[in-house]
Amino acid sequence: MSDTPFGFNRPGDGDDDKDKPQDPFKAMGGDMRQFADMLHRFADMIGSQGAPGAGGGPLNWDLAKNIARHSVAEQGDPSVVDAERRQVQEALRLADLWLDEGTTLPAGIRNPEAWSRSEWIERTLPVWSKVCDPIASRMVESMGGALGSGEIPPEMQAMAGPLIGMVKQMAGAMVGGQAGQALGALAREVVGSSDVGLPLAPDGVGALLPAGVEAFGEGLELSEDEVRLYLALREAAHQRLFAHVPWLRSHLLGAVEDYARGITVDLSGIERAIQGLDLSNPEAIQQALGNELQLTPEETPQQKAALIRLETTLALVEGWVDTVVNEVARDRLPGSVKLAEAVRRRRATGGPAERTFATLVGLELRPRRLREAGALWRSLTELRGVQGRDAVWGHPDLLPDAEDLNNPEGFLHGKDEIEGLSDLDISALTEQRDEDQDREQGDEPGGDGPEPRA
Repeated sequence: MSDTPFGFNRPGDGDDDKDKPQDPFKAMGGDMRQFADMLHRFADMIGSQGAPGAGGGPLNWDLAKNIARHSVAEQGDPSVVDAERRQVQEALRLADLWLDEGTTLPAGIRNPEAWSRSEWIERTLPVWSKVCDPIASRMVESMGGALGSGEIPPEMQAMAGPLIGMVKQMAGAMVGGQAGQALGALAREVVGSSDVGLPLAPDGVGALLPAGVEAFGEGLELSEDEVRLYLALREAAHQRLFAHVPWLRSHLLGAVEDYARGITVDLSGIERAIQGLDLSNPEAIQQALGNELQLTPEETPQQKAALIRLETTLALVEGWVDTVVNEVARDRLPGSVKLAEAVRRRRATGGPAERTFATLVGLELRPRRLREAGALWRSLTELRGVQGRDAVWGHPDLLPDAEDLNNPEGFLHGKDEIEGLSDLDISALTEQRDEDQDREQGDEPGGDGPEPRA
């Protein structure tokens, strides 16, 4: 990377002009009038895309939503008809009745809903903004900071001030475009609000997408009712966790934010792309920047810890859902084994969660962690029962960590007593669970959990 970013030249860099300052605008390939015209073009272009950072964030969510909706509309996004809506609502209600026998966590769905793909985009966008805005902030800061760095001559910094603000706006628009494309692709694949393991739906809402349910069942040779009910069980199980494990939402989204703090933007490609461009053509600059924008993890200890925490928690969520749903469905749905295998195949080939995180957050989930988490939950159920298993969700320090997934026997038989637990606020645990913790016996149940609903 050259000493001066974005192709800017320092005064006196030319052999023939060592003793006189350069016109910084000529260093950019033009004069003052050309520079002013360029700024106006940038302003017009950015204004036509909508205001970046609508809602106070750095990312242009209006642009992201429009791109995502256009993406799903192009390939067909039929509205949900009344019959489909009733089918989804009935499936979600029946799923919750069945789950009462498989978990001590109460139902989490107050409003069962059926969404089109466009409705999925609209309803989940508020949570996606929390996930993506920390990443977008890092990208916008990096791009604006490069233009305002001390490596640019002072006179250039003063005159490039308007450009810095516009580049930040452009960065927000570019990240918004990338987010829109990713969400549009995801909306064409998801079956409900919980496919990616994050609490995307509004509080109390559980939702399935009839179009996604139909696509999931293709080739399985099972009735659509059975497919819908199995996916409703998965959706309802996720919502029980999100509704009744109060720390889980902030734990997941906080890990994403912590990971984002270690993200930088690789500006070397941007520098190469912008050299030689006609800066009076903002569309060409936008295309060059968009093609070269890359997320680069710094791999700091803090970022590695956040990544491990996020991957492990998501794996534990999915593993618990697999365990509960497959046990409940085993004797009720003849095709439950085939449906569970379809879910596993989807993950193994890189499901929507992996691709979305890779695009929006810069990380990928590992299916191996999901398998190990599922095996741990099944063993925990056999050893401690349903109540003892679900009691583990009572506090984040009771939850298995990455090392426990590597050594499940150590967790199952030797980690009932957690160091420092007595100093923590564990008011969410019942008195019975507190008594079980005091026993300090690794082969005893870890807690009785809350009583099942009547």
